Amino acid sequence: MNLINVVAKFKIEDECIDHLIAIRWPNGVCCIKCGEINVQEMRIEASRRKNGRFIPARRLFRCLRPECKGYQFTAKAGTIFDASHLPLHKWFMAIGLIVEGKKGVSAKQIARHLGMEKSYKTVWYLCHRIREAMQDGGDFLTGIVEADETYLTPKKPRKGKPYVKKEKRDIVFGMIERGGRLRLIPIADAKREIIEPVMDKHIDPNATLQTDGHATYGIITERKWVGKHRVIDHNSSYAWGDVHTNTIENAFSLLKRGIYGTFHKVSIKHLGRYCNEFSYRFNRREDQANLFNSTVKGLVNGKALRFKSLIEKTDPSDVSL
Repeated sequence: MNLINVVAKFKIEDECIDHLIAIRWPNGVCCIKCGEINVQEMRIEASRRKNGRFIPARRLFRCLRPECKGYQFTAKAGTIFDASHLPLHKWFMAIGLIVEGKKGVSAKQIARHLGMEKSYKTVWYLCHRIREAMQDGGDFLTGIVEADETYLTPKKPRKGKPYVKKEKRDIVFGMIERGGRLRLIPIADAKREIIEPVMDKHIDPNATLQTDGHATYGIITERKWVGKHRVIDHNSSYAWGDVHTNTIENAFSLLKRGIYGTFHKVSIKHLGRYCNEFSYRFNRREDQANLFNSTVKGLVNGKALRFKSLIEKTDPSDVSL
């Protein structure tokens, strides 16, 4: 489902609703109140009221169970799409752009593609709601797992301009299975008491841990992964056979190309969503056919991200693990 297919398949709202129904109710439409499959579809034609207000055509479902007393609902009811004034074909086009962008797509660029240059705030909110749905499950990473941290710092200025060193740098902790899944987690600091709970939450105790020579990892593995910790000393070499952290370094490189080249600047408050986006897309790089549908499913089943919570001020040190 690349962008060309999205545009060709979802030209009108009815086609989008059909696809939404197929993803939300693969075994047939059921009542969102009682769960019964005994429902009737109704089509209400577009009309214009006496006050001049135009009412667009709608597709409704009515539950035929007596206890529901004719309860009516739409395919978008109870989902993130229900609270949005944007048509579904614009939602689907934005999803197609984001899941296909290997290094991410900025809200400004999506606004131009959707013809919404004057509605940047709406598009920015739209992008964050899509990123909120791009989350993986909490299963442990297994096998050989590489772990490392990276620092997101502004690029040095051009020659002749003063360089002001940033006091506090944004840090991302990364873990990746060899040939498998990636996890990128923003952390407040690279201290043992912060890194250790993250590793306990995401890495299987029976996994083989591969890190660099940072002393923090040596202390952590004295309690866990005893005898299953391999270290590469970057002062002497970057790889000894299969002992290396090049896989996670490559993932960091992709993340930084997106942060520096596409988004230019990312707030620490929203960094977690960008990390989720890159991890989600990376983990499905071999399954492009289902990438679009899995994102739509995440939006259908996910919790709504309120605009108020998106813009409210938070403590920069309060980074979610």
